[in-house]
Amino acid sequence: MPLSEEELRLLEQMERALVEEDPKFASTLRGTTLRQAARRRALLAGFVFAVGIAVLMGGAISGYWQIGIVGFVIMLGSATIGLSAVRGQGLGGQQKSGAEAAAAAHPSGFGVIDGGRSRSRRPGRAKSSGSFMERVEERWRRRKNRGF
Repeated sequence: MPLSEEELRLLEQMERALVEEDPKFASTLRGTTLRQAARRRALLAGFVFAVGIAVLMGGAISGYWQIGIVGFVIMLGSATIGLSAVRGQGLGGQQKSGAEAAAAAHPSGFGVIDGGRSRSRRPGRAKSSGSFMERVEERWRRRKNRGF
């Protein structure tokens, strides 16, 4: 017995909700894993990169610098897509570290790293004069209180 239009609509809504909630599980149900999709994207990006090199060289040989620029842009775009696919493939089932989570938060891969020493101290923060372990414990308590 075929499904009614109402049942089909509800089924599609449930599928969309599942994909939004857990894309990894949804892709497993579809039969393709995220690893296979990332591998396919990386291979395609490698092929497009080679095409970009050919276009770049064609522009250099023909003397039309505009074609060379187009080839470079093709290479740059495919390298970006390929590297993001390889990074995503390598982190398959692993938990992301702080730096990787920051990179994931910024699509460009560049972000602000809060580290190093600053000449001006933040207001409300006293200069610690304890041992190394006391400073580490204090930092740990502050992180726990912030929810990190």
